[in-house]
Amino acid sequence: MQQPLHRRKPTPGNPRVQRTRSRVLTVARELLPRTGPVGLTYALLAERADVTRQTLYRHWPNRAALLFDLILEGPDLGNYPEPGSDVRTVATNWLKSLRDGISQPAIRTAVLAVTAQADHDPDSAQALVRIGQDRHASLNTLLEPSGVQIDDTEFTLLYGPVLARLFLDRGQVTDEFIDATVTQWLTTLDSSPRPGTRRGR
Repeated sequence: MQQPLHRRKPTPGNPRVQRTRSRVLTVARELLPRTGPVGLTYALLAERADVTRQTLYRHWPNRAALLFDLILEGPDLGNYPEPGSDVRTVATNWLKSLRDGISQPAIRTAVLAVTAQADHDPDSAQALVRIGQDRHASLNTLLEPSGVQIDDTEFTLLYGPVLARLFLDRGQVTDEFIDATVTQWLTTLDSSPRPGTRRGR
């Protein structure tokens, strides 16, 4: 995935740098649901993570960069799906993983903050685009054994109902809701077949 312009990649192979990043992100995940994005200042984060503000700015030159990493480097919930040949199974498991990730308070708050700021903050807008691109590419990687690759519209039609239920309806995303979403999504795929692809049921 292309790195956002505002995000500075940490020095690879430096265990001390990686430990610092991991500690800061852990503290940020603990603080964010309580303080909200505005209250998560670099002064507070530096104090709680026992680092300098200069260290924070070296890793995350702005708040959008920090929220970006909070979302994409979230805790491993142990349920990310494996690649597979059956499109229904891969899509279902991917949506469940998405639901479980967003159920984490810090990730949920970070996603809402980046989305809310995107209209007036170019860094947040860029972070939001990059997050979508990353998740889209990851799903297509999982789908590779099936011979199916989905485009931007098909990707949106898959995850859109889940985010709408969570953020607009303020409802629960049950396994039954995910099953219904995938069933409807598969009919959309089947209505526009492309040569050389196999549709899993």
